[in-house]
Amino acid sequence: MLVSYKWLQDYVDVSDVSARDIAEKMTRGGIEIDFVHKLNEGLKNVVVGYVKECSQHPNADKLNVCLVDIGEQEPVQIVCGASNVAAGQHVAVAKVGAVLPGNFKIKKAKLRGEVSQGMICSLQELGIDSKLVQKEYQNGIYVFQDEVEVGSDALAALNLDDEILELDLTPNRSDCLNMLGVAYEVGALFEKEVKVPTIELKTNDEQASDYVSVTVDAITDNPYYGAIIIKDVKIGPSPLWLQNRLMAAGIRPISNVVDVTNYVLLEYGQPLHAFDFERFGTNEVVVRRAHDGEKIVTLDDEERTLTSDHLLITNGKEPVAIAGVMGGANSEVHDGTTTILLEAAYFNPVTVRKGSRDLGLRSEASARYEKGVDPSRVLDAGKRAASLITELAGGTVVSGVVEVNKLQVEPTTVKLNLDRLNERLGMELTMDTVTGFMERLGFTSKQDGMNVYVTAPTRRTDIQIEEDLFEEVARLYGYDHIPTTLPVGTTTQGGLSDYQKKRRHVRRTLEQSGLAQVITYSLTSPEKAKGFAGLSANTQEVRLSMPMSEDRSTMRTSLIPHLFDVLSYNLNRKNANVHVYEIGSIFLSEEDTLTKQPREQEMLAGALTGVWLEHEWQGEQKPVDFFVVKGILEALFQSLGLDEFVSFEQAQLPDMHPGRTAVVKLNGEEIGFVGQVHPMKQKELDLKETYVYQLDLEALLTYEASQIVYEKLPRFPAIVRDIALVVDQSRSAGELESVIKQAGGRLLKAVKLFDLYEGEHMEEGKKSLAFSLTYLDLEQTLTDEEVTKVHEHILDELKEKTGATLRA
Repeated sequence: MLVSYKWLQDYVDVSDVSARDIAEKMTRGGIEIDFVHKLNEGLKNVVVGYVKECSQHPNADKLNVCLVDIGEQEPVQIVCGASNVAAGQHVAVAKVGAVLPGNFKIKKAKLRGEVSQGMICSLQELGIDSKLVQKEYQNGIYVFQDEVEVGSDALAALNLDDEILELDLTPNRSDCLNMLGVAYEVGALFEKEVKVPTIELKTNDEQASDYVSVTVDAITDNPYYGAIIIKDVKIGPSPLWLQNRLMAAGIRPISNVVDVTNYVLLEYGQPLHAFDFERFGTNEVVVRRAHDGEKIVTLDDEERTLTSDHLLITNGKEPVAIAGVMGGANSEVHDGTTTILLEAAYFNPVTVRKGSRDLGLRSEASARYEKGVDPSRVLDAGKRAASLITELAGGTVVSGVVEVNKLQVEPTTVKLNLDRLNERLGMELTMDTVTGFMERLGFTSKQDGMNVYVTAPTRRTDIQIEEDLFEEVARLYGYDHIPTTLPVGTTTQGGLSDYQKKRRHVRRTLEQSGLAQVITYSLTSPEKAKGFAGLSANTQEVRLSMPMSEDRSTMRTSLIPHLFDVLSYNLNRKNANVHVYEIGSIFLSEEDTLTKQPREQEMLAGALTGVWLEHEWQGEQKPVDFFVVKGILEALFQSLGLDEFVSFEQAQLPDMHPGRTAVVKLNGEEIGFVGQVHPMKQKELDLKETYVYQLDLEALLTYEASQIVYEKLPRFPAIVRDIALVVDQSRSAGELESVIKQAGGRLLKAVKLFDLYEGEHMEEGKKSLAFSLTYLDLEQTLTDEEVTKVHEHILDELKEKTGATLRA
């Protein structure tokens, strides 16, 4: 719901309160205000101008040279390319020095040799969404139809000096889907009186029942239907004030009659519909359920096929509207309309919701009917609209309302106990304070001892039980003012388990490495639930018995498919460098039925794409590759004290690059994988080069890690020796490193691979791996003889176990 701050002041005096203060108070009172939009943000120096002369540009066929009075001593010359510009128009002019949305600055310029001192603006150029602009002005400048003063502020004339509050309403607060409802809410929060519009309806001596009859065959679906006849109307554009208010609320102006129905919809929250009575077809209105297969062409010129679940407004012969959803094209109000049948009705929310959902039609009217409109002001809204139509479109209202009324309007009365209220809220409020709150809300109350019987108006359908009144008292009193109290009784100190501490450590380590945490759905589609190149590849998928949709019908067996969705979402928004991880559960089962609960297993997964490191000054970029991701995991294992137990082994897995994938093993047991997504899979998912990993987090965090031991800084020098080993190409560096570490004993402190060579001077099928070995004794200075002895033992072990020889 979009609420105009200036329009709101028609119903409640908030001139002494800013729009942002209202937003703050309403949000603290339980109705969240997402944004406060300042319509003239970034706009200035736009005035009303009068086009005195307009002639063809001498050097351009599609340009005009205009002499425009902007309220200054001399008129200015402006070159304009709009096809609808003409002499005698009042227009919006951005003067030289003006700023338009997007920080577009207007300067004095020459266009094809003619001086241009400003710009004649369209509504889109002033920041109004094109979908809200009237059709006649969508491809040209805006021309004021109302009387405006030359040189005055065009932004004020177009209501662009307004601020719009965007309400994020929960389903129970449908009473705030209209301006009056918001006014009641603001009035209660700020203790201000609400002014309801007065309805002055003048009618002639004729009777509406002589024009039309109303029959309702589906009373449950339509307990009230009222028809008002208005004759001798003249269809035309709405006045500027009405257009401005509709556009501020996100509705495009169409014509005076249609605009009035939309205006009252926003004001009262009551949908109305205007039929062209002369095109209606008959003199009777029949409300009934549709026949299976029955068709209607709606206002959007689409043919709709209906079922018996849908409610129709008919002329006794054929459908003219889908009740509460959308009117039919055959009875639409148009420029030649002179007599109107105005519908004001109450439709069953369930019936409207089903029709709207089945037909894929979502309108402002259906949104309000679905949540429930105020039954006590259906007819008032119709009379308010009739009054405005006669004021803005001329015409005469025929006396009487032809109606079928089986609507039971009974306000809800709820008992509130003061002691229970104070006990629940932890406060000590008096009865006078509570009844004062009820009065501010527009509720009536009757006191009986410690109880008060509160009657809520029919607009507040959310008030049903005592706890609803507790909530009203709490939010008016102010949640911030509710006193803080400690629990009574014995308490125990909370703390994290060892597993929880480690899980937090994993998050902290990955985030320090540059990854951002994401959380995705546990429910997925059957295709994604088949897993992705991991532990879950051969498990049975677990389907829900009553899923919300097919896309959320199955429990996930891998985290990675949803991480791909995160990557796609970011890449589609031009965020090319994405490095994310997720900690979450997968659901595994070996059962073919749903008779047994699946096994829930906590996993750690990540996905990285784009640039990993960038030095802007040097112009250097390092993209993500296998070793970046492997390094992140190695740092994680080291921080957990698991680095000596974890190994990486090259592997080939489904949907993974065959040469850039490894399984991760913990003490010889496979716990996950890391690698690049297969190029074919990347293309299928429309991703760039992407690297992923998935690990069994439970296995990592429950493994008995070696304790971290701190050693004093060495007093004696280390000795570093390099070896270049020739081995078969099938041998991995990790395999050689493992043999070196085992053979090195206590003197070998570090092993580092620093070179790989597979050049032309190497025997076919062989490669050279060069390692740097660091020897150190903490107690004494090592001698060459001691190091040589250990070094030769390492070489012997390498030759025996891997066939490695020293490179000549």
